[in-house]
Amino acid sequence: MELSGDDRREPKDDERGGPGGRRERYRQRAARLLASRWWRGGIAVTVGALPALAFPAPSLWWFAYVALVPWMLLARSAPTPRRAALDGWLGGLGFMVAVHHWLLPSLHVFTVVIAALLGLLWAPWGWLVRRLLGGGAPGPGRAAAALVVLPSGWLMVELVRSWEGLGGPWGLLGSSQWQVPPALRLASVGGVWLVSAFVVVVNTGVALLAVAGAARVATPRSSSSPARADVPTGPTSTTLPARADVPTGPTSTALPALAGILTVATAAAAAWAWAPRPEPAGHTRVAVVQPGIIADGIASADKRLAREEALTRTLVGRDPDLVVWGESSVGFDLADRPDVARRIAALSREVGADILVNVDARRSDRPGIFKSSVLVGPDGPTGDRYDKMRLVPFGEYIPARSLLGWATSVGKAAGEDRRRGDHQVVMRTGRDIRHEEGHGRDHGLRIGPLVCFESAFPDMSRRLTRDGAQLLLAQSATSSFQNSWAPRQHASLAAVRAAETGRPMVHATLTGVSAVYGPEGSRVGSTIGTSASAAALYDVPLATGETAYVKWGDWPVHAALLVLLALGLTEGLRTLRRNSGRTAPGAPGTPGAGAPEPPTPGPAPEPPAPHARTAHGSPARPGR
Repeated sequence: MELSGDDRREPKDDERGGPGGRRERYRQRAARLLASRWWRGGIAVTVGALPALAFPAPSLWWFAYVALVPWMLLARSAPTPRRAALDGWLGGLGFMVAVHHWLLPSLHVFTVVIAALLGLLWAPWGWLVRRLLGGGAPGPGRAAAALVVLPSGWLMVELVRSWEGLGGPWGLLGSSQWQVPPALRLASVGGVWLVSAFVVVVNTGVALLAVAGAARVATPRSSSSPARADVPTGPTSTTLPARADVPTGPTSTALPALAGILTVATAAAAAWAWAPRPEPAGHTRVAVVQPGIIADGIASADKRLAREEALTRTLVGRDPDLVVWGESSVGFDLADRPDVARRIAALSREVGADILVNVDARRSDRPGIFKSSVLVGPDGPTGDRYDKMRLVPFGEYIPARSLLGWATSVGKAAGEDRRRGDHQVVMRTGRDIRHEEGHGRDHGLRIGPLVCFESAFPDMSRRLTRDGAQLLLAQSATSSFQNSWAPRQHASLAAVRAAETGRPMVHATLTGVSAVYGPEGSRVGSTIGTSASAAALYDVPLATGETAYVKWGDWPVHAALLVLLALGLTEGLRTLRRNSGRTAPGAPGTPGAGAPEPPTPGPAPEPPAPHARTAHGSPARPGR
């Protein structure tokens, strides 16, 4: 049959499966998935886990700057504030499980329980995302507020979960930038907190650009007026109202986003150019002894000690200034076992340097088990001793053991709580600092020891630096997580601590990864991997001077707190004004108001028209 010219037409994209039809089908499919409570929850957990890829071992540091965007866009699309908070919680759960997944073999299901509890910290952040980014393209004011408020909210989450009792600051977003020199320079200004904040600023800017792009695609080309942020555009329309005289189209959203990203780049460049740099102050030769895996058993402590002695003897004639053993390198109290103390002292004489060991044993002079850094010289223990202050929850003690003691039955939780030290210690070694010829020699190297995950706490390394430490040391053992991401994640923290303080840091372990970093966070020499049993000697550069972070401390956290307080005050005043406007004297229906005026009579309503009928005579139903 021939078609006339009027009957001929080109099939539309959605009829022939073109780009427009495919886009619409994808949009409808995504809407169905997000409308499902279970699918949406699974998506929230998945997108929340994405930032973990920026940390070792994947170490996709660049991914950190966009990894939060899917999570933000999901929370933004929430139909209600409660759902946005739930998206924040589930995303936090996914993030905590992904960053700490290597705990699963030890704590089993308890890992998920802890992650779910800590994930609650992100519920207010999810609410904030929807509040500031939801409901069409945000105007310039709301976009600018998002660039400040959302990083501040993220910092508050990191601050709270950094408390030792909640697991400590493992997996702070800024720590993912441990191998990026400009980010390490920022850390010298504001610590890991400033780096975290700037990473979230960039993520927020990218999310705003994505929102602006989507609004531009959705806006008809013939439209002469920009989209209004207070015009309902779907389930996310309940947001901050936009002023009628402020443009809120895609362009007004993109400009603050680009300005925020440019601000981060400018700040990084300024820190690189003008932030105080550590001044060279000689060098020292530090040997790291890593015994490697020793089979568990009754004689494991003796076997480990014998391996460490043999490896240390390989340093004879190589002129080290200090030898460092890892965490739990000695399983005997040296006062209770003077024979062990004499063996280590003999090693010190052979090598010609003090040996920093770590004793994990029940003390003879005090009740309980301590983990202690002990400096041993040619004549035996020097008297310098540091007892670990911050213990690993469930690994070294069980919080509220009477309530949570059942964790020992489902995983490798601590059977007995370790005891804590009560103060940090700066020790002085017996070897002088090495200077270039003609620059003299200092008497003894001042070292600041940390044990295990204490290297994750920026305040502890800052305190040691302020107390005069010239070299930071972390003694660690991650043999329980040997084939996971944990050893590399732990070693990377030393780079951030070094950059923050302007002091070199040695990360010495029993089974790897052992590493050394210079005063600006750059790696010194090669690392000792998890498969190695070795002793390595490092020529470590020393430095003097005070970084901005050491001088001013956690100022980005304080600034973030002020931002959130200002937001709360602003929201409170807005609510009071709204309520006072509703109950103002003289308003109809309020106490003290006069009687309401009768309504002006209008035309009588017309009788309703009869329902239209179908061909079968039944009333047509709306929507059919």
